Amino acid sequence: MQDLPYSLMAELDKVAGKANPPVHLWHPENEKDIDMVIQRDGTWLYLGTPIKRRRLVHLFASVLRREGENYYLVTPVEKCRITVADAPFQVLLMAVSGSETAQRLQMTTDMGEEVVVDADHPLRMAQQGDEWVPYVLVRDGMEARVNRNVYYQLADLMVEQDGALGVWSGGVFFPCMTL
Repeated sequence: MQDLPYSLMAELDKVAGKANPPVHLWHPENEKDIDMVIQRDGTWLYLGTPIKRRRLVHLFASVLRREGENYYLVTPVEKCRITVADAPFQVLLMAVSGSETAQRLQMTTDMGEEVVVDADHPLRMAQQGDEWVPYVLVRDGMEARVNRNVYYQLADLMVEQDGALGVWSGGVFFPCMTL
C-alpha cells in the first residue's frame, strides 16, 4: 500500500464501506447518451476532459449500471449511456490471507470497493493482443481490470492444478494459463 500516493489512499478510505444507491430498482423512461468515457486506465473523461474530482468520479461510479454491453449512469428519473473502453474499475490492491486451498484474495478497486475472489466474484483471464489481462467480477456484471502490480502478485501465488497454472481463493481454483 505504501506504493500508492497518499491522496489516492485517502480517497479510498473515504468511500470504503459505503453502500451504493439501489440502481437495480430504478427503471427510468428517459434515456440519453452523454459524452462520458471511462478509459482503459480507469480515467473518467467528460467532453474529452479528465474528471479530476475523485469524489465526483466515486459518485458516478456508485450509480453505474451495466445492461448487456452498455453502461449507464442511472438515477430515478433518467439513465445516461456512457462509453467504457475496457472495464469500469481497476484493481489497485490485493490482500492475501490463508494458504493453499484455503487462500483468500481480497481485491480493492479504485472506487474503494472490496471483493474476495470466489465463486460469486470470479477471476478470469482475457487475451488482448499478445498479453493476458486478469479481471475480477465486482458487482452486477461489472468487472475490474487487475493492474500490473497486482498481476505480478498473482503470478507469485500461482500453483499447478490439473494442467493449469492458477490461484486458489474462496475455495475455488481459478486457472490463469494452461501448461
